Amino acid sequence: MVFLQNVLFKFVRKSIRKHLRGKFIDTLRLSVKGGHGGNGLPKYGGVGGQGGAVYFVAKEGKTLKDVLGEFSNKRVVAGNGEESSKARILGRRGLDREIQVPVGIRVLDDSGSLLAELDEEGKTCLAAGGGSGGCSGNSFLGKIGHTRTLTLDLKLIADVGLVGFPNAGKSTLVKALSNASPKIASYPFTTIRPQIGTIEYADYRQITIADLPGLIEGAHANFGMGHKFLKHVERTRLLLIIIDVFGFQLSQSHRKRNCLENIYSLNKELELYDKTLLEKPCVLLVNKMDKEGAIEEICKYDRYFNNLEDGLSHCPEELIPTQLINFERIIPISAKSVTEIDKVKQSIREVLDEKAEQKMRDVLDDKQRQAKLAGKLYESGPKIG
Repeated sequence: MVFLQNVLFKFVRKSIRKHLRGKFIDTLRLSVKGGHGGNGLPKYGGVGGQGGAVYFVAKEGKTLKDVLGEFSNKRVVAGNGEESSKARILGRRGLDREIQVPVGIRVLDDSGSLLAELDEEGKTCLAAGGGSGGCSGNSFLGKIGHTRTLTLDLKLIADVGLVGFPNAGKSTLVKALSNASPKIASYPFTTIRPQIGTIEYADYRQITIADLPGLIEGAHANFGMGHKFLKHVERTRLLLIIIDVFGFQLSQSHRKRNCLENIYSLNKELELYDKTLLEKPCVLLVNKMDKEGAIEEICKYDRYFNNLEDGLSHCPEELIPTQLINFERIIPISAKSVTEIDKVKQSIREVLDEKAEQKMRDVLDDKQRQAKLAGKLYESGPKIG
């Protein structure tokens, strides 16, 4: 009987581990090694071939799961250089190994230092160089290639990042806005891995939106999903903050916070992780307005949404942020209402376009200022003749 229980326990534990591993991978460690340089030929002064190198190349449509499938042992070795011989005095270079990785990859060494950021299609990073070929300068002995262990850290690139506490309705919203099919249920932490959806418009415009695991207090210090969540917000152009109009309670041991307190809490988590996130344009969605009592609940706090500073007196001291977030739009919604979803889609597009136009105007103004400054310097310079 005890033996049977142990077997069943191991089977259940293995099944749980397999389920939690899931399909999405955003971090992968690889051991890379450049090829050995070929030996030279002392009798004829021959030079051995250079060892091959290992490169990372950013490629659209690739995932870290694809990389793991290609290199299941997590080890990549480039080809060795050819040795010099009477038939070929100059040995041929070893075969390079090219690893195609997703766009948005950061390459980190063992110390955590950033070696490269592959955030555009076609960007390349030298992961491990090959050893030099043998010649008169090194006693005709080829050198070993560079060996190191690197971490590939993926930060999703999406136009919009959806931020909120668990069970705020993020997955329902993403499903309604886009062609993504996230798991949806009426309990917290349904989303345990990021999802990317695409919002499509009648004129064929497309905007990508990232549905990320629910945030909890302390995420900036890597509690809960922590940095696995927050790092994916860094490359978005717009934050879409969604809150439950009735507030949120993480567990029975935590105090329930109302919707206004949740805004301050999310604000502080983003600030503590990276203050620059608060400089991104932001839209606030107050969800679950279709439920009974929602109107009465939002009326208690909506006057503070446009000016969060006025509501600080209602905020617990531990939640007060140093820098307050500024909302471009505040939209009460029900994620199940088609009409309200269309309003959200339109608002997302308008804010992104407004910010893009503003950025272009700022660049143009900067160029004009530089041109005026250059003209003044020319006029004030020494005159000849």
